[in-house]
Amino acid sequence: MRLGFRLKHFLFSAFRELFVHHHGSLEFRAKIFALVIGANEQARVENYIIVKDIGMHIYDGDEDRANLLMISTKEMVQKIKDNNGLNLDKLVVNIIKELRIVPRYAKKIDIKSLKPLLSLTHDEDTLAYQNNILEFLEKLKEETLAKMKPQTNT
Repeated sequence: MRLGFRLKHFLFSAFRELFVHHHGSLEFRAKIFALVIGANEQARVENYIIVKDIGMHIYDGDEDRANLLMISTKEMVQKIKDNNGLNLDKLVVNIIKELRIVPRYAKKIDIKSLKPLLSLTHDEDTLAYQNNILEFLEKLKEETLAKMKPQTNT
């Protein structure tokens, strides 16, 4: 990564909520990616390359935002691995809580874009766990969007 980006990342890390446009949206996406990646104890660098590629698509080629998504995801996964106040259960609760507050974030759950992360998993039990997470996220998305529809019709 460029030196300019590293400096920007340092400042963004310290003051992320102030400097990053749509910070909440980016953080929510990072939580979704971290949930899937964190379920695999053997997460590899390739996971984050996939996240960056997906970020480049989501953010229309904006490399800085894609890098921020990748770094935010990596930080959350590291917290899960270090047992630093975050684990998968807390992350799920946090995602559910955030969807109650901002239901439109449900549209940011894209199961199709999460599936490539599963291709890096070789342990059958871990793969089954990750598939369960994807099913849970899909159901959560559908339920949240269904609750939003009656609100928009009134």
